[in-house]
Parts: sequence; structure tokens; C-alpha cells
Amino acid sequence: MKADVKITVIKKTLNQDLVEKYTESGDWKHCEKFREGQEFISENVNMPSGFCSWAWADIQKYVLALARGAKLVGVKSGVCITCCTDGFRPVIFKLEKINEV
Repeated sequence: MKADVKITVIKKTLNQDLVEKYTESGDWKHCEKFREGQEFISENVNMPSGFCSWAWADIQKYVLALARGAKLVGVKSGVCITCCTDGFRPVIFKLEKINEV
């Protein structure tokens, strides 16, 4: 059993305190690659066109798990909330299993 996975950008964050403490210039902004509410479809566990390759490397394991029918502990069936690993400005994604075949 497999499915496609819809990826929705649900929140862009900025850890300004970490930016100020650990970067050379405290002038960082939220991630510019995504906008909140933006949606992508991963077909056959492939990275969607226009998706950030760094974020994909971080979330791909969850996309694969959902596409293959995994039930993640403590989360509604067919759903996962995850984020990229940019410690200064992480983007939070909702993954949803869709189009099950």
C-alpha cells in the first residue's frame, strides 16, 4: 500500500535570540524559500518541484513513512508535523497521506 503525501507550510519561525547571539550579523529574516499556506505534493516519495532540497533531506523519512502507511505515535493517522533543521529559521510542515492506491 502506498500513497502520495501533501506537504503544507504551516509556520515559518525565526529564533532572533539565537541569530543575535551566534551569527556575525544579526540581520536574518524568515526563510525566503517558502510562504505559509504553500502546498506541495510528493508523488512516489519524490521531492516536489520547487521544494528546498535541504528541507527535503530533513523531512523525506516522514514522507516515506506516511506514503508506506506508517502510523506515527501520538499523531492523528495519516498526518505528521515536522520541520527543517535550520536552527535559526526553521519552517514547520504538515504532512498528510493522500491518494492512497
